Amino acid sequence: MQTLIISLVIIAVVVFTLVSIYNGLVTLRNRYKNAFSQIDVQLKRRYDLIPNLVETAKAYMKHEKDTLEAVISARNRAVEVNRGTNANLNAEGIKQLGGAEAALSQSLGKLFALSENYPDLKANQNMMQLSEELSSTENKISFARQAFNDSVTVYNTAIEKFPNNMLASFFRFSAAALLEIQNEQEREAVRVSF
Repeated sequence: MQTLIISLVIIAVVVFTLVSIYNGLVTLRNRYKNAFSQIDVQLKRRYDLIPNLVETAKAYMKHEKDTLEAVISARNRAVEVNRGTNANLNAEGIKQLGGAEAALSQSLGKLFALSENYPDLKANQNMMQLSEELSSTENKISFARQAFNDSVTVYNTAIEKFPNNMLASFFRFSAAALLEIQNEQEREAVRVSF
């Protein structure tokens, strides 16, 4: 009788441990997905600000049509990639989003650089407000990316640890991708100054 009780206690402890590990992995996976959705919120805000910024600049920068179109094109591409990444949060989607965001940042950088040649545009109240909002949003995106990468690192570490790795493998918990900068030019910050 005593061996039966000991066996049941051991089985109960093993089952409890496995359930705890599984629930912990699910929690960590949901945390990094939530962290990505926080990036998404800030990117949406950024995407919404850009057309207003371009419209404001259009009146002043009539001769810079190519630059303005490049910004809108890069914005539209980033929105499209972001939608795809949200639908399927995987390493390739994260990499594509990073590339699309880098292209958008580069085109915005060109817009801001060209705007230096238009003093009336720099003094425009609407442009100054939009620039401030965009700058604030860029900071929020940076913090959200950091939180995402932190969550992914904790999750990836958890699925690699023993005995978690056995359960993670059995239930197909796969490693998540970090949101990383792909090339050195992308490391340059978008310059927002008016």
